[in-house]
Amino acid sequence: MELPFYLTFKEFESHYYDTLEKWFEEYHNASEIDYLKALADLYSPYLYYSFADDKLMADASMEIKDCFFPYHEKIGISFCPTCENGKNPKTAKGMNHIFEWKTITMMEYAQHVLDKINRHMLKSGSKPENKTVLDYINDREIITSREGAGYCVNYSRHQAAVPFLKAYLPCYGQTVNIAVYRDFIFSVAQIAEYIDRKLKAVKAFEHTSHIKLKSEAKFKVQMSHQFLTICN
Repeated sequence: MELPFYLTFKEFESHYYDTLEKWFEEYHNASEIDYLKALADLYSPYLYYSFADDKLMADASMEIKDCFFPYHEKIGISFCPTCENGKNPKTAKGMNHIFEWKTITMMEYAQHVLDKINRHMLKSGSKPENKTVLDYINDREIITSREGAGYCVNYSRHQAAVPFLKAYLPCYGQTVNIAVYRDFIFSVAQIAEYIDRKLKAVKAFEHTSHIKLKSEAKFKVQMSHQFLTICN
């Protein structure tokens, strides 16, 4: 069962039990803990643990390759010999792209995907009454295509963003909604806290996003300290 992705806490809370009922209809031997674990996995990619506040906070971002032609030197760049769709991105003179990693917000990523889809619909002449943006969200050829320089989408990473994109992207239109995105940033930690409270109520503490993300944050800090020790 594909769990619905909600962008506001109010929507999530109001649909919690309806979705749980459908979950039990789909999975007869499942428990509410299984449902809560699935929900935690759905929203945890948009959160991080803050040591300063000892709580979960919103972190809706995507790391992506920013590919360009090597017209001038840049620091921290690498050659990008292949595109995600398997084609070799070369200039007319046979020069490979180079790239640098960038971290962009999920709103920026959604706009990038929306631009790709709209360009495809314009070229193919798809009529709005026949196709919508949502029909192309997970089309590999469209999502990984590139014309010249720009962001190079990793299709595997894109899969994790699909639930958010389905909820956020408009069926028609050229731009994403900033106000809706702000609502999501404000709500995602509340959603995670609600899920964690439910998990704690059934004594499933180890599955809470708070415990998992705190553990991951500690591990990253330890690895960073070890790396600095080795370098020094």
